[in-house]
Amino acid sequence: MAEELSYVLITPYTIMKSRTGGVIARLLSRTDLELVGAQIIAPDQEVTEKYASSVEKSLLSKGDKTFAKVLGDYIRENFPPMPNGRRERVMLLLFRGENACEKLYNIVGRLSMRTKRDVVTGETIRDTYADLVTNRNGEISYFEPAVLTPPNYESALEKLKIFAEFAGTQTNIVESSTKDDSTSLERTLVIIKPDNWRHPSTKPGNIIDMLSRTGLRIIGCKIYQMSVAEGLEFYGPVRDVLRRKLSPIIGKKAKELLESELELKFEDKTEERLTEIAGIPYADDQFFRIVEFMSGVRPDKCTCDRMNSPGLVKCMVLIYEGKHAIKKIRDVLGPTDPTKAPGGTIRRDFGQDVMVNTAHASDAPESVVREMGIVNIKVNNVANIIKEFLSKKGYN
Repeated sequence: MAEELSYVLITPYTIMKSRTGGVIARLLSRTDLELVGAQIIAPDQEVTEKYASSVEKSLLSKGDKTFAKVLGDYIRENFPPMPNGRRERVMLLLFRGENACEKLYNIVGRLSMRTKRDVVTGETIRDTYADLVTNRNGEISYFEPAVLTPPNYESALEKLKIFAEFAGTQTNIVESSTKDDSTSLERTLVIIKPDNWRHPSTKPGNIIDMLSRTGLRIIGCKIYQMSVAEGLEFYGPVRDVLRRKLSPIIGKKAKELLESELELKFEDKTEERLTEIAGIPYADDQFFRIVEFMSGVRPDKCTCDRMNSPGLVKCMVLIYEGKHAIKKIRDVLGPTDPTKAPGGTIRRDFGQDVMVNTAHASDAPESVVREMGIVNIKVNNVANIIKEFLSKKGYN
């Protein structure tokens, strides 16, 4: 079966209610599809109307007049900016794989006027997070779909084109655009590391769910493959720390081992020398392991022409905004060493050791600026992924 590209939109209400992590957990763990792109978009009136009209057209072609109007009206009401100028956030997720549209549609679930309470099991995303409430006359009094996804491949292609045209014109950070005083707001960067993406798992979604307890807003995200060059720059400050902390320890151990093995007593200068010839290389090896873990390629084994190429493993970068954002995120994340992290923190629940500690979070305002620059957070490749796919399929 041919490979398909499809999408899931997480609605503004679902994001506002911090249900994003739960939705992502189900999407990642219940399918063999690959999550290849993610972007927070803030639809304007024009793209809202294009998308709403496309949704209506798809449903009308199947004779579903009721939900054509319901979904069209919902999108027009909830996606564009609010009257005060505040922009609504929608998370666009791109999935690629065989039969992608049908697989996602089955996980998301149908919306039906005929659904009875005793048959809602919580199996699908909409069973759990969506609401469709009717009055005694059968008229809809409240409607929240939680997520939106196309029912078939043909419908997906048309809507993907709309998103590509819009996302390609947007920066990857959603600015508030209100008159609210933003001087007290702080931003921080989180990376959900490669160990969470090795196989289909709820872990990335569960981590986002735990981060939501901070009450902060997600204003940017991207699926990211760190290059070796970016890894060296990103973790550059760690190299000096490792040399300072580890080198003397290794020098001392080396001296003790040699004395024990040779039954000799060396003078103190020997330990200093061993720190240089054994301790520093050991610390550098640990540093290279960190870069390899994040990029999939060991720096000292990487050729010059591959240094700036996308890495072989992926992660997700998230930008959170709110008061005391840096401290709040790091409190939920926990210490670098998961074995020393308090219960209920992300690293305690999901980390393994100092290396495989599941997530990174910026430690200071200057770190946020530096790290956002290295990962080029303002640029997202979602639009390019869609355009390349559509071109490959001859859909222009």
